Amino acid sequence: MSHFSSSDAPAVTIPLLQQWARDGRLLVMTTAYDSVTARLADPVVDMILVGDSVGNVCLGFDNTLSVSMAMMNHHLEAVARTRPRALLVADMPYLSYHLGLEDTLRNAGGFLQRGAAAVKLEGGGKRLEVIRALVDCEIPVMGHLGLTPQSVHAMGGFKVQGRAAQDAIRILEDAHRLQEAGCFALVLEGIPSELAARITQSLSIPTIGIGAGPHCSGQVLVLHDVLGLTQGHRPKFVRTYIDGFDLLQQALAHWADDVRGGVFPSAAESYSLPAASQKAVCTWVKPQSLDQSEAR
Repeated sequence: MSHFSSSDAPAVTIPLLQQWARDGRLLVMTTAYDSVTARLADPVVDMILVGDSVGNVCLGFDNTLSVSMAMMNHHLEAVARTRPRALLVADMPYLSYHLGLEDTLRNAGGFLQRGAAAVKLEGGGKRLEVIRALVDCEIPVMGHLGLTPQSVHAMGGFKVQGRAAQDAIRILEDAHRLQEAGCFALVLEGIPSELAARITQSLSIPTIGIGAGPHCSGQVLVLHDVLGLTQGHRPKFVRTYIDGFDLLQQALAHWADDVRGGVFPSAAESYSLPAASQKAVCTWVKPQSLDQSEAR
């Protein structure tokens, strides 16, 4: 049985997360894109990710590539207003860290100014200069290796990465490069369980798995997947704990039936006029001046 964190629990910090991982406590992260999902997640998880997955989860895009900084800032601000105790991490969207260090620092710094405690970005060795620059500016960075959704076209689709020996070694070496560059944690997505275990065992920073098996320092899933709010194909690594979409649609249909059947709203869900006001309304006669103004 899970236990919700108490409302007066201390804020989760990066050193605290890293200590929990060293102590063998498994870490939990999920996504949130607005104040409702943030309030759902915050008492339960250790980290909240305002993910660029908002693009395909909430905004109707086929992938994350169309998500802009303006979109991310909008959703981050909504989550940050809830003042979560969980560590708040914001995804750097496509082209927000690819066009030069000045733009990268401005975009990432803006996330921190809007309430994030850290940023997450995708990629291995080619991102080292960017990561070092961010860390030098006191901007904590979470790395992301394996299946990196912003590289969907280069990868030829959403495919498991690191199955070939040379690819597995490259991901393992990139994990160490990112740690040395200053990342405080790594997301490992869509890689074989054995590779994720080896990476986790060889690093001193936590790993957060998604489709990477059970041997990471923690796990992340999209909140809408956990709650069964997404439709259509779900990846193999997703476990859904409630058929949220069907249940919510059933509730909405029940309400619609009540409206059409004349049983909503009831007297208990309606407001009443004071007796004097009722009399004034019931005895009101339309003034002739109104007819004249309508004619004009």
